[in-house]
Amino acid sequence: MNRVVHFEIHAENMNRAARFYGELFGWKFDRWMPEEYWLITTGPANEPGINGGLFKRRGTVEGTSVIAYVCTIQVESVDDAVEKAAAMGGASVVPKRAIPGMGWLAYSKDTEGNIFGMMQNDPSAE
Repeated sequence: MNRVVHFEIHAENMNRAARFYGELFGWKFDRWMPEEYWLITTGPANEPGINGGLFKRRGTVEGTSVIAYVCTIQVESVDDAVEKAAAMGGASVVPKRAIPGMGWLAYSKDTEGNIFGMMQNDPSAE
């Protein structure tokens, strides 16, 4: 079975994107090599999860900025995270909905127009 082991966020403004995700989720950003690529640490190595990278957006596909996979981030409260994302310049794009038996899921856009998911574990969600 193949697993997601890394993700990339494409951004027009690297500093703005790093500030957004750093403040929203507590992620750490470290510039890697002289290119415009920063490594993202999302949590301790001994806990489940993946790390990723922040990449300077390059070019377009059919006139639209690069489209990438949506990654979903586990949060304590979907409601609080959606509210905080909007207050920081992001936008809610798919309202919170139940994933029965698993939890609550919502999608937002970051300050760069990228869509990301936020999931709150709750086995009683219906």
